[in-house]
Amino acid sequence: MDMNDSASPGPGQPGDAALIRAIQGGLPLVERPFAAIAAALGLEEGAVIARIQALMAAGAIKRLGVVVRHQELGYGANAMVVWDLPDATVDALGQRIGQEPYVTLCYRRPRRLPAWPYNLFTMIHGRDRAAVLAQVAAIKADFDLESVPSEVLFSGQRFKQRGAYYQPAALAEARPATDNPGAAGVNPARSRPPRGLPRALAVPVLNPVWGIALGTALGPLPVRASEASA
Repeated sequence: MDMNDSASPGPGQPGDAALIRAIQGGLPLVERPFAAIAAALGLEEGAVIARIQALMAAGAIKRLGVVVRHQELGYGANAMVVWDLPDATVDALGQRIGQEPYVTLCYRRPRRLPAWPYNLFTMIHGRDRAAVLAQVAAIKADFDLESVPSEVLFSGQRFKQRGAYYQPAALAEARPATDNPGAAGVNPARSRPPRGLPRALAVPVLNPVWGIALGTALGPLPVRASEASA
């Protein structure tokens, strides 16, 4: 099948299950990853790119991004700093704090009283704990937050870093681009990536790992618990 013919925004086109299965574990770290995926699926590179764009436009794929392994880059300490900010100012303060170059995540969450009064979460990565604490002190000084209740929660264990892995029933079997389990000698009882696809994770640790987040346009997506400690 030529996936150029199915590049319309609507989800559920023939070949989508095989395509999503091929990329949800990470893109191969080669010069032309989409060409490698296309070759494994028996398609053209442009057709694969067009279909991924269509799936993103339809909301079936919400995001295609990079997971950075910060410890291998020299950032040995990371902390979630939580703040109990006034509800009237938390949005504005969050916008400003989130613009600091050393704040990698900043988001508002509801309080869980009485045990958890914090409503703003900020992730900070540093070379060591002293560097992180210095950056927290800078936030307090710059935004006049010395008297605001806060906690610095350093992580104690790192788990495997990768994109979320979804395996709905439609993707539980390894299928060729035609989504025909009987084609090309594919055994529908086996669950594996298409043959010939380079392994995305068999790379030096300094390289980023690509991952995708699937949306809801393809229907319910049961999550498989695939995160293991590293």
